[in-house]
Amino acid sequence: MRYIMLICVEEQGPDPSAEGASGASPEYQAFMEEFGDVLRGGERLRPATTATTVRVRDGEVLTSDGPFAETKEQVGGFFLVDAKDLDHAIEVASRIPAAAHGSIEVRPIWEM
Repeated sequence: MRYIMLICVEEQGPDPSAEGASGASPEYQAFMEEFGDVLRGGERLRPATTATTVRVRDGEVLTSDGPFAETKEQVGGFFLVDAKDLDHAIEVASRIPAAAHGSIEVRPIWEM
C-alpha cells in the first residue's frame, strides 16, 4: 500500500549549506539508502513564505501569500512510500531524520 509521509518542521531548521553534493544531509542520505527499496519519490519544499494559497468562492479565484495554516510547523517535504502495511509505514516514518525534531504525518493514498 502506498503512503505519503508529510514532513512537518519549524522552518528555522538545519542550515542548507551543511548538505552534501546531492542536496541531502548525511542523515537523509543514510535514510534514503536504508529504505531505497520502498521509497517511490520525495522532495524538499521551499519555505512556506513562498507559498500561495488559492481558494475559489462564488466563482472568484482568491489568492493569498503564504500557507493556509498559521502554525509553528510547516510541511517542509514529503516521501512517497510503498509499505507492506501501516506498521511498516510507521517504522519508515520513525526513521526520517526530521521525526526527531518535528513530526511526520503518515497518510494512505487512495488506490483506485
